[in-house]
Amino acid sequence: QVQLVESGGGLVQPGGSLTLSCAASGSIRSINTMGWYRQAPGEERELVATITGGGIANYVDSVKAHFTISRDNAKKTVYLRLNNLNPEDTAVYYCNAEILRWGEIRYNGYWGQGTQVTVSS
Repeated sequence: QVQLVESGGGLVQPGGSLTLSCAASGSIRSINTMGWYRQAPGEERELVATITGGGIANYVDSVKAHFTISRDNAKKTVYLRLNNLNPEDTAVYYCNAEILRWGEIRYNGYWGQGTQVTVSS
């Protein structure tokens, strides 16, 4: 079994900051790319940022200036630092990871359950 568990969401005022965490656990041999997605009410889920096992990060243009993705491979955890938040950042944030399980021969994608981020005064 593999689980991704997000934490760190909440209610924050415009201009505020949050740090989201997503920890992977279970029968994991290796983790390739990890990433964060978000889904606002009435919208499709969209990619926010990804980071490779070697630490190369990519961002969607709309968040490049104020979000930072990072990971701790030893802890099997990916982080997303959200700075200077605005109401348009309100969404459920999901983490995703490409994971190779012990006994398997290819990576599969796994999702966390999501964590709500609400930006409001």
